[in-house]
Amino acid sequence: MTTCVFIQIRCRPGTTYRVAEEIALREIHSELYSTSGEYDLLMKLYIPKGEDVGVYINDNLLDIDGIERSLTTMTFKVF
Repeated sequence: MTTCVFIQIRCRPGTTYRVAEEIALREIHSELYSTSGEYDLLMKLYIPKGEDVGVYINDNLLDIDGIERSLTTMTFKVF
C-alpha cells in the first residue's frame, strides 16, 4: 500500500514556476497547486510501497534548486 503525503513547498522569490516545472518533469506527484500564504506550492504525493518517506522526499524532491523549505503532512485513513 502506498503512503499519501501532502507537501507544502516554499520557494526562493521568483523561482516558484521553475520549481513547479521541475516537479512536473519528474512525474512524481499526483497533484500540484500554486497557493497563497506561507508556502508557494502544495503537492499531493504517493510514496511507493516499501520506500522510506523521508529518504524518498529528499532524493526525489528536495534537491530541486529554488526550494527553501518544505512541510510534509502524513495521512493515515481515507474517509
